[in-house]
Amino acid sequence: MSKMKWELNLENKEGDTMSGPFGIRCAEKNKISLATLLTGLVSLSVALTLTILLLASYHSNKQSLFETTFALNYSAATKMSHSIDSLFQSMRAGLAYTGARLSAGDLSDTQEIQRQLEALRLGSHYFNSIAIVDETGLVRGVDPPSVGTTGMHIVTAATKEALAVKKSYISKPYNSATGRLVVFMSEPLFDKDGIYRGYIGGSLYLQENNILNMMFGMHNLNSDGSYFYIVSSSGHLLFHPDKSRIGEDGSANLVVQKVLRGESGYDQVTNSQGITFLSGYSPVLENGWGVVVQSPINVVYDELNRNIRTILLYTLAPFVVLMITAIWLARRLARPFVSLANLAGRLGRGERIVLPEVKHHWNREADLLTQTITLALNDLQKQTAQLTHAAMTDSLTGLTNRRTFESIMTQWTEEQHPFALIVMDIDRFKSINDTYGHQAGDEVLKHLARVVTSSVGPHDICCRYGGEEFVVLLPLATVPEALTTAERVRTAFETRENPLGIPITVSSGIAHYPSHAESADMLFQRADHALYRAKESGKNRTIVAD
Repeated sequence: MSKMKWELNLENKEGDTMSGPFGIRCAEKNKISLATLLTGLVSLSVALTLTILLLASYHSNKQSLFETTFALNYSAATKMSHSIDSLFQSMRAGLAYTGARLSAGDLSDTQEIQRQLEALRLGSHYFNSIAIVDETGLVRGVDPPSVGTTGMHIVTAATKEALAVKKSYISKPYNSATGRLVVFMSEPLFDKDGIYRGYIGGSLYLQENNILNMMFGMHNLNSDGSYFYIVSSSGHLLFHPDKSRIGEDGSANLVVQKVLRGESGYDQVTNSQGITFLSGYSPVLENGWGVVVQSPINVVYDELNRNIRTILLYTLAPFVVLMITAIWLARRLARPFVSLANLAGRLGRGERIVLPEVKHHWNREADLLTQTITLALNDLQKQTAQLTHAAMTDSLTGLTNRRTFESIMTQWTEEQHPFALIVMDIDRFKSINDTYGHQAGDEVLKHLARVVTSSVGPHDICCRYGGEEFVVLLPLATVPEALTTAERVRTAFETRENPLGIPITVSSGIAHYPSHAESADMLFQRADHALYRAKESGKNRTIVAD
């Protein structure tokens, strides 16, 4: 010891300032210890893993939400355009039928004309007003009579053009003699000798209650800002949540230009007010109109932010625990961190991972850490699975929702698997809501869901399509088998005790693929038409599509 002290003192005397106890401490302060290095690396790894997870989730969810919003808006626009197309075919047929009856008789019989016009207007609710005009332009009759043009000659350019073309006609929006914004359509009148006798025409008052409002609702603006509008063949707004914009020229809008060219699809567009929308659009073939359904892009980003907050809520605490535990174990163990970081990195890249079997490690700390992280990742995957299940399920009834139903039916038709489709609707459900309240209506919906589920086979798919409308997909079923199932549901729903204790019934329409249609959309339309016939023919019955 004395020799060592002597040598140390000698070195000090020779001026070595880095030696001695104080010099050694200074040297240690300038070095990074292995424990500190491992602690820093582990901390950085955990922080980067969380960042990668958030970024990967953000971009993945962004693309998914954009695609989903586009698909839903395009699907909605397509269905609405088909509905309007069918509506106008029916409107034309109604005009043509009434016109044929009147042209075969005496156009001077004002009482008969008035009776027929009133029957058409009140029976169909297609038009706000209907008129008969002879070949000279004289108004022979009008309903409602309060319009007051009977016995007068037509004066508007649209009505004169309808008289001149001598064929089916639909006008652009124009201001009528009464100051209303009107769309006018007409069908020519010919007597039994083929001589032109004038036309029968119907008017839609765009800024008042009309058939479009009856079909699509007076207020189509959703709470998230999504809405739809209808444009005429000239680009003028015919239907819009903001009534003050009806009649406005929207042809400068790029989506409107596309739909007026007969194109259908989806696109991102910025409107005249500088708001960016995700739009789906589809033309109406019968009259050259177009339907546009759109959602503000801010809705997607708001949903993304909510998803990120949810991910942070479920992952931040486990990752904080991970970081603290990793820092504590960094001095003793390195290898488990490599495995866990690789696992978390794959999860951050959005990959679906299979958690490895938990193996007990010889080191107690490493063993506890491995089990903790495995459980945290397993919980995260379970939460993701729960969110996925929630997105596919109707929250009220627990049945498959509309989005999943449409996906399954499209897949089956693309793969050409035969199946039957039952579309059912609770009779007079609106009166139930109005009389007993929406909470009671919800109990009736859940009751029907239980009846349907207990009445079908284990491989049949039960869905709530929307409102009081339910659908059932029967794989490989024939029409008679589907009819038997539908009748079983109808009878059970009618006879079983329900939450209200009053008689409640359901009507159904059936269609079969590929017997009735070769596409999913057409098949649903056929089944829906059969349901409509069941409703019209007295309700509480099942009708198979023609």
